[in-house]
Amino acid sequence: MQNIFDKNTAIASRRPGLRKTAVQIALFAFFALLLLSSKRLGASLAQSDAALSPMWWNDRVFYEIFIRSFRDSDGDGIGDLQGIIERVDYLNDGDPATSNDLGVTGIWLMPPAEAHSYHGYDVTDYYAVEPDYGTIDDLKRLIEVAHERGIAVIVDMVVNHSSSRHPWFVASRLGEEAYDDWYIWADEDPGYAGPWGAIAWHRAGGRYYYGVFWDGMPDLNYLNPAVTREMYDIATFWLREIGVDGFRLDAIKHLIEVGERQENTPESRQWLSDYEAHLESVKSNSFTVGEIFNGPSFIVSRYVAERAIDIGFDFKLSEEMISAAQSGSNRNIGRAHRNAMRDYPRNQFATFLTNHDQDRLINRLLQDVGRNKVAASLLLTGPGVPFLYYGEEIAMAGSKPDERIRSPMQWENSTSAGFSDGEDLWQPLQDAQNLSYANIAGQTADPDSLLSHYRQLIHLRNAHSALRRGELTAVDSSQRGVYAFLRHDEEQTLLVVINLDDAAAIDFSLSLDESDLSLGNASLVYGSGAIASPRINTGGGFDGYQPLHQLAPQSMIIIEF
Repeated sequence: MQNIFDKNTAIASRRPGLRKTAVQIALFAFFALLLLSSKRLGASLAQSDAALSPMWWNDRVFYEIFIRSFRDSDGDGIGDLQGIIERVDYLNDGDPATSNDLGVTGIWLMPPAEAHSYHGYDVTDYYAVEPDYGTIDDLKRLIEVAHERGIAVIVDMVVNHSSSRHPWFVASRLGEEAYDDWYIWADEDPGYAGPWGAIAWHRAGGRYYYGVFWDGMPDLNYLNPAVTREMYDIATFWLREIGVDGFRLDAIKHLIEVGERQENTPESRQWLSDYEAHLESVKSNSFTVGEIFNGPSFIVSRYVAERAIDIGFDFKLSEEMISAAQSGSNRNIGRAHRNAMRDYPRNQFATFLTNHDQDRLINRLLQDVGRNKVAASLLLTGPGVPFLYYGEEIAMAGSKPDERIRSPMQWENSTSAGFSDGEDLWQPLQDAQNLSYANIAGQTADPDSLLSHYRQLIHLRNAHSALRRGELTAVDSSQRGVYAFLRHDEEQTLLVVINLDDAAAIDFSLSLDESDLSLGNASLVYGSGAIASPRINTGGGFDGYQPLHQLAPQSMIIIEF
């Protein structure tokens, strides 16, 4: 058993010979029991239709995988489905007796369908798997082994556009009657740009077609019922024939344009609501998470409220978590959490730090592992459904262009990073300095590593229902560098206290004016130190509560009342 006690990274780095204290040893034993319970939870989350309960996604931590970059099984330098199968135990091995897996209970596969470009978002055949990745049988096998370990599997469904090389568009461009209006055509250039100022209308065959992202990805025309019927059939194929548990829906704020209004139209939400109803008719409790890029919570929540999607990614909350980790201040993160809890149905939103379209977290946080730990603490103790981008848990680097934020997974510090047995990788690895630290083999045995921190927190979340499904109540802090909140449900009440700063928080105090929760005796669930219980005020809350004298830099404690 490793990596299950919380240590002060800053102090340990100055005193390499620091021995475990009696408190740490006790915590070691406690977290061994916690890990066992979290493993049992993951193993119990079977994936048959009968086992999927409403809002089962709230009990999950999802892991986003770019198949091309996760693991190459055949030495051609390109990641594939068999490579994920070979390494699925890293994500969750389903064995309660082990402690060195990540503990995630959901996988999001970036587009597995056949496509023209390396990234997969310009689909050429919605009914086929990209040959670089393997076969439909390989994908079915991956889903089978994931389900055996209690891992749900969702895939990217690209509904807004296809590739310009898709047979539908080729026929439409030629004016073939059956496909002529499957895309959005104009005889003359409408003369307006896309929503972010880029060219949106592209000339082809004497006409102009609409492609909001680029000319290689023409937008589908959902005012044509035949297109909708086809997308329904495609969804049915993936849910019923392939066996996926749901979809990450790409670029959904662009589905249906109304004149020059090109984002977030009521028509788009209505189409998605009908699509969602179809998915439910095919597979009860199938899951959809939508990308409404850069939308604040009150915009994204409309899609959820209108049953257009189950949950949506909250980009504003993502930015505020990163900002809090970077600045060491609680100034804005509390407001972002409160807005999310106000705007969405309870916990029906997706949280994340970065994804495949953004510079990697370690680059955003100036190569500071401590700040990465703070961001991870915010992500995995906060409300919503967390998503983790592959390699984020080991501080993999990467900044745009896009290929460089999607580079091969770094399994070990070697020539090919353990990604491939071949030498000609589809994309070069990150620089040697990053690889020397950001690799799984090197971090696995280090209890202070970022990987160990992620493992602890994911298993902690799996073990505590209040972290997965609970409400959030803000707690005032006397110091701006300390962020505190309650997570509570019908079963338990937890107080999360995070030192966002890179200096120790000394003699800080916490206050809660009133509460109807039971806030009596305090016991430590995570972290280290001698914890005091609060004195309850007349409103049922507490004033000037000092759970402990000092909170180490960029560390966290969790208290159960």
